Amino acid sequence: MPPGPTLRLAHRGDGRYHPENTLPALLAALEAGCDGVELDVRASRDGVPVLLHDPTLARVHRRPEAVGHLSAEELEPLGVPTLADALAVLPRRAFLDIELKEPFGRGLVEVLAAGRGPDLHNAVVSSFDPVAIGRIRDLVPGWRCWFNSRDLSAGTIATATRLGCVGVAALARAIDPRTIRAAQAAGLEVAAWTVTRRGTYARLAELGVVAICVEGEALTS
Repeated sequence: MPPGPTLRLAHRGDGRYHPENTLPALLAALEAGCDGVELDVRASRDGVPVLLHDPTLARVHRRPEAVGHLSAEELEPLGVPTLADALAVLPRRAFLDIELKEPFGRGLVEVLAAGRGPDLHNAVVSSFDPVAIGRIRDLVPGWRCWFNSRDLSAGTIATATRLGCVGVAALARAIDPRTIRAAQAAGLEVAAWTVTRRGTYARLAELGVVAICVEGEALTS
């Protein structure tokens, strides 16, 4: 990432007023002053990338179905947008952390390239799943990827390096001067998730974290 202030990324959008990972939540985050958003991507029954964190619609949309059991056309009226629709409404100035909840193939790459260009402008692809990261790296080696983890251990750093990631997105409480130095020594940038307090945001920014996923009061400076 280019040098500059730490990016404030709304975790699944601004969930204070709208259901997470919906178009209103994503747009509200930018209106609140965030630099961008983190969003979660799963596949519908027909293989379309859609925005949802959980395997089912139960928690957010109060429906029992699994996202993979419904088509994108069936999901849309229930409030689950496609990734293509999200890319269409989010301005290119907004930084995107596109978290894959499962492995995808070329179809996802085509959607992202259509929305953010062949160089994936102002965005990264992230995942906890090494297979998901590996597929993206195989298809488009030049795209920037973060390996998501609950820690910044030597094993996590080694996995991120092996996968060809440019960074690690780690649980906020795992980031301290020692662990961030170890990641940076390996040539990795460090992002943090998920911060709800402004004081925590300021501490991590001072350490040199490049981006922080935020909720609650930390959505604003």
